[in-house]
Amino acid sequence: MLGARSSRGAPTGARSRALGRVTRGTTGVNRLRRGDRWLVHHPDVRRVLQSTPEPLVADVGYGSVPVTTFELAARLRAVAPQTRVVGLEIDPARVVTGGDRVDFAYGGFELAGLHPVLVRAFNVLRQYDESDVPAAWAAMQTGLAPNGLIMDGTCDELGRRCAWILLDKHRPLSLTLAWDPHFVATPSDVAERLPKALIHRNVPGERIFDLLNLADECWARAAGYAPYGPRQRWRAALLAMRDRGVPVHVPRRRLRDCILTVEWAQVAPEVTV
Repeated sequence: MLGARSSRGAPTGARSRALGRVTRGTTGVNRLRRGDRWLVHHPDVRRVLQSTPEPLVADVGYGSVPVTTFELAARLRAVAPQTRVVGLEIDPARVVTGGDRVDFAYGGFELAGLHPVLVRAFNVLRQYDESDVPAAWAAMQTGLAPNGLIMDGTCDELGRRCAWILLDKHRPLSLTLAWDPHFVATPSDVAERLPKALIHRNVPGERIFDLLNLADECWARAAGYAPYGPRQRWRAALLAMRDRGVPVHVPRRRLRDCILTVEWAQVAPEVTV
């Protein structure tokens, strides 16, 4: 466990160290499933979990109910059975009793003094200003274990449109967009759920704008694959993007979702806030 808690649910003495502010806290069952599926198949995530005897994972800002934290724990344990997950909330009233190697504590971007190998912060920074992002990233990176990774993500209310940035202790590594093949018409429809670091950059002259426009163009040109389903059509679009010089990742395994992953350099803002 994480130590003594006050009568309001916060670890004694920790309140002054929490970084961040209380946000809406809305959540829902299976809302973060696409991101979780991606995590358990990502080679670097699997490597860091499986190379640690008892990997510690922090779920920052799990919201009004901790259902997605328990879901994260169950999914990661399919890869690393000894995984321990700690859900962190900056609202002491939301800190609940844990169980089955899932704990909950008062904390924010400072990670409550923990040093996890994996941090998931979903639908948290979307409620902040863009100028707040670098400091929040830096705080989580400071607490991260040496070979750890951070997922800063955003999704819609049902988890059908998702986007996240993967970071290590030093820098952002990649951007991933993931969406339900049957409820999204074009790749650029996911733009409304871009992480805070990019959502205001989807304008002419920015790399993310160019990427989304190219994705839409290749999707349209792959219309001949529509009879085979949206997943096969998206795979053809991905191959077309690669042929156009964009080093996209083309998954070998069959996927439930349409996924677009690019290195951070492909979408990094032209001017850093």
